[in-house]
Amino acid sequence: MSVTPAPEPAAPVLRMEAVRKSFGASPVLRDVDLEVAPHTVTALIGASGSGKSTLLRCANLLEEVDDGAIWLEGEEITDPRADADAVRRRIGVVFQAYNLFPHLTVLQNVTLAPRRVHGLSRPRAEAEARELLERLGLGAKADEYPDRLSGGQQQRAAIVRALAVRPRLLLLDEITAALDPELVGEVLGLVREVKEGGMTMVIATHEMAFAREVADQVCFLDAGVVLERGTPDEVFGAPRQERTRRFLRRIVAAGRL
Repeated sequence: MSVTPAPEPAAPVLRMEAVRKSFGASPVLRDVDLEVAPHTVTALIGASGSGKSTLLRCANLLEEVDDGAIWLEGEEITDPRADADAVRRRIGVVFQAYNLFPHLTVLQNVTLAPRRVHGLSRPRAEAEARELLERLGLGAKADEYPDRLSGGQQQRAAIVRALAVRPRLLLLDEITAALDPELVGEVLGLVREVKEGGMTMVIATHEMAFAREVADQVCFLDAGVVLERGTPDEVFGAPRQERTRRFLRRIVAAGRL
């Protein structure tokens, strides 16, 4: 009787090992280990200044690590011989600020990188962009300029722009922080749709209820250390560390969970 072996677990899309980063004499990341499996969402939570944004910037090589190593799909991207531009072509990033070019329409913003960086022809880039905008609820805004859009629509357009290059990994850094409360829901709704499409994401967020709903893995950062990690039920429902429990008690008291 033959036995079929269990399939090998998929290699992580992103892996960090003992990553350290300081600004001057101030350590911001201290021996950070992280693995992000394909088609999963990892939520980074923690107080402001805990290192969440710096972790994302290191993952995209916008910041150079002081020590440790980072791998993207098995390639060590912190190797000095790695091509940083080639790495960034495989990673989509959306920051707090929308960073849309005000003199370009939404369609032109979305097609800029596919045309200039990835070499797509204008007709193909525009066809793919219009399809993506339509699918993600912005089809009617394709020919509008950013200043004609609400804050929520601008942030959604920024997410679509990041997706247009077909990234292997999407990094979202506090993408609702600059939005009025009534606009937060529409942006988070788009992130849910992107997750359903199978995109691998790492999200730094203060939206605890959203993190609990959408994440497969939650990492609590404190003073540059991943102090606790686990499923949303483990981290939010039964945190092991007293520091995590104190953080979550304040979140609950503020009505954000």
